[in-house]
Amino acid sequence: MSMFFLSGSEVIKTVKSKKNTSTDCTTCTNFVYDEDYEDYICLVNLDEDEYYRLMNSTHYVCPYYRLDDEYGVVRKQN
Repeated sequence: MSMFFLSGSEVIKTVKSKKNTSTDCTTCTNFVYDEDYEDYICLVNLDEDEYYRLMNSTHYVCPYYRLDDEYGVVRKQN
């Protein structure tokens, strides 16, 4: 099974071509900066089919998307 990682440049290209906000990787919890690659990557290991759908479909919604809501933790504490 092959693993695919989204780099920052691929994500920017994908985000610009899509209108659905749940595919905006830049606001996802799984999208983090990797010092080894010196770029942002997705921590989710996408298989070949998922990667193809994410990069080519305009209506694909990533099932691993989680909003990086820093204030959500604070709301739960109150």
